[in-house]
Amino acid sequence: MAHGHGHSHGHEYEPDHEHDEEHDELQHCIEECLNCHAVCTMTVQYCLTEGGDHADVNLIGVLLDCAELCQVSANFMLRGSPHHVVTCAGCAELCRACEEACRSVSGDERMVHCAEICAACADSCERMASGGADEEEEEEDEES
Repeated sequence: MAHGHGHSHGHEYEPDHEHDEEHDELQHCIEECLNCHAVCTMTVQYCLTEGGDHADVNLIGVLLDCAELCQVSANFMLRGSPHHVVTCAGCAELCRACEEACRSVSGDERMVHCAEICAACADSCERMASGGADEEEEEEDEES
C-alpha cells in the first residue's frame, strides 16, 4: 500500500494527510473494539450474578458474540489485515444487536452503559467498513 507512486498531481502532501486520518480512525476503532470487548465480557459476569432476566440465554449469547467479534476485529486491525473491513462490518451489526438487547433490560445503569459502548463501537466499525472499501476502490481506479 505505497502511497505516492505514480501520483504526481501536484498534491504530494495529501496522501500523507489522508494516511494520518486513516491511521487515527483505525486506532480509534481498535480502541473502541477493545473497550467493547472488555465491557461486554464484564457485563456477562454481571448478568450471571444478577440472575433472572439478566441471565437470559439470548442476552448472554449476544454479549458473548459481541465481545468475541470485537476482539477478532481489533486483532485484524492490529495486524493490518486488509480483511478488517469484513470483520468490522460484522462487528458493527453485532454491536447494534447487543446494544438493542442491553437496552431491553430496563432500569439498569450497567446495561445502559454497555448499550452505549456497543453503539459507539458500532459507529466506529461502520466507518471503517465503509471507508476502507471506498478508499480501496479509489486506489484501484487510479492505478488502472
